[in-house]
Amino acid sequence: MKLLDTYKLGELELENRMVMAPLTRARATDNIPNDLMLEYYVQRSGAGLIISEGTAPSANGLGYARIPGIFSEEQLEGWKKIVDAVHDNGSRIFLQIMHTGRVSHEYNMEKDARIIAPSAVALDGEMYTDQHGPQPYPVPEVMNLEDIKQAQQEFLTAAKNAMKVGFDGVEIHSANGYLADQFLNTATNKRDDEYGGSIENRSRFTLELAEMISAEIGKERTGIRLSPFSTFNGTEVFEEMEEQFLYLTDKLNDLGLTYIHLVDNSTLGSPEVQTDLPKKIRERFDGTLMLNGGFTKEKAENTIQEDSADLISFGRSFIANPDLVYRFENDLELNEPDYDTFYTPGEKGYTDYPFIEKEETVAKTI
Repeated sequence: MKLLDTYKLGELELENRMVMAPLTRARATDNIPNDLMLEYYVQRSGAGLIISEGTAPSANGLGYARIPGIFSEEQLEGWKKIVDAVHDNGSRIFLQIMHTGRVSHEYNMEKDARIIAPSAVALDGEMYTDQHGPQPYPVPEVMNLEDIKQAQQEFLTAAKNAMKVGFDGVEIHSANGYLADQFLNTATNKRDDEYGGSIENRSRFTLELAEMISAEIGKERTGIRLSPFSTFNGTEVFEEMEEQFLYLTDKLNDLGLTYIHLVDNSTLGSPEVQTDLPKKIRERFDGTLMLNGGFTKEKAENTIQEDSADLISFGRSFIANPDLVYRFENDLELNEPDYDTFYTPGEKGYTDYPFIEKEETVAKTI
C-alpha cells in the first residue's frame, strides 16, 4: 500500500490516499460560499478526498468572521457550485459540520444568534472581529436540554442539506474545542446531568449526533473528527482521556461510521498524542482511520505502508501547494505557507500560491 494508491472509502473510489484536511480560511461573503472559494477548492482537487472547511449548521454556530454556513438557500447554492466543480475535476468532497459553541463573539454573528455551550465557562483570550478587532471571549449561555436537542437537529439538517447539494458525505467536527468537543472535555463541560460528569455522559452529545446523522444519510457517508490530547481552544488533557476516546471508538464502531479522523495537534502546541492510542483505535475500529498532524511525504508514506492508517490528511501543505499531489508524485520542493494570510480576506495567500509548471519538471528529468 502506498500514499498515491487508490482507496475505497465506503462506496467511493478515491484516486489516492491523500486528503485535504478541513481548513478554516475565512473567505466567505456574508457567510455564503463564493467564486473565490470555488477556485480555491478546484485548485486542490488533486486530493483523493477534500474535507471542506468547518461549516456552521445554524446562525448560532457562526463564531468566526467570514466562515460559511449551510442553512440558507444562498449558502446551499454557493456550496452546490463548489461541489459540482470539485466533482468535475475528479475528486470527492465531504462537508465538515462545525458549530463553534463558546468559541465565538456576538460581532461575528447575526443579530438574534446566541453563544451557547455545555457550561458557562469563557475561553481565555480574544476573538477577532472585522468590526472592532480583537474582543474578549464572552461567557456563553448554558445549554438546556431543549438547546441541546435543537443544536443536534441543526447538525442533522446540515447533513441533509449537504446531501441535497451533492456532497459525498459529512464529517462531524467533534475536535479542537468546538461545540461537540466542548461536551467531551472536562475543562468545558461542568454539567451534572445526562450530558456531563462521566465518560458516558460527556460522550452522549457526540454519539447522538453520529447516530442521528448516520441513520439519516447513511453510515458510509458519515465520518467524524476527534482530537485526543489536544489543548486547542482551552480544552485540557484529563485523567480519563484515553479511556474516554476508546469508549467513543467502540461506540462509533458499533454505529459503523465510515471513518475516524484523528488529529494530533502537537505541532500547534498541544501535547503529543500518546503513541499507542492511535494504534489502539486502529485495532478497535473496523472502518477507515485517517490521521492528521504535521505529516511530511516520508512520514505519511511510512504510516500507510506500516498499515497504521488508511488515509493521511494534510492541512498547511495543501494551503501552500494546490498541486501537492503532483509535487509528491515527482518529489518536488514545496512552497512554504504564509501564516499571515491564513484568515485574511481576498486571494492573497489563498488562490495565488504558485503551481509547479509541468513543462519545467519534464525539462529537469531529461
